[in-house]
Amino acid sequence: MNYKRFEELPCWQKARELCRAVFDLINQKDFRKDFSLKNQIWEAAGSVMDNIAEGFDDGSTREFIRFLGYSQRSSSEVQSQLYRALDCKYIDQNQFDHTYNLASECRKQIKGLRKYLRDYDEGRDKN
Repeated sequence: MNYKRFEELPCWQKARELCRAVFDLINQKDFRKDFSLKNQIWEAAGSVMDNIAEGFDDGSTREFIRFLGYSQRSSSEVQSQLYRALDCKYIDQNQFDHTYNLASECRKQIKGLRKYLRDYDEGRDKN
């Protein structure tokens, strides 16, 4: 992997896009009033980004894989919370679909990076 900074990682860039989308949702009139859900989805979206960055800077492939796992699960948490927001009518179906798809793309990219790192790490262990 030839990335020098976490900001260069496509999965981190996608996670940042997810955070911006969540920010737009939680600042809508009705959503803004549900402090619990607003804070929970905002924290989960931030966790996607932050765990990628934290794991990247650890220096250990195995630790990076572990932090990417946290990030992947946070993407799923955002998706679950989007259902709650939709059911409470804080967001419409188009907003749900757009943000849900961003979270799905984050999960896919993170999963792919985890697989790459596992394969790389296993290859180093064999040598």
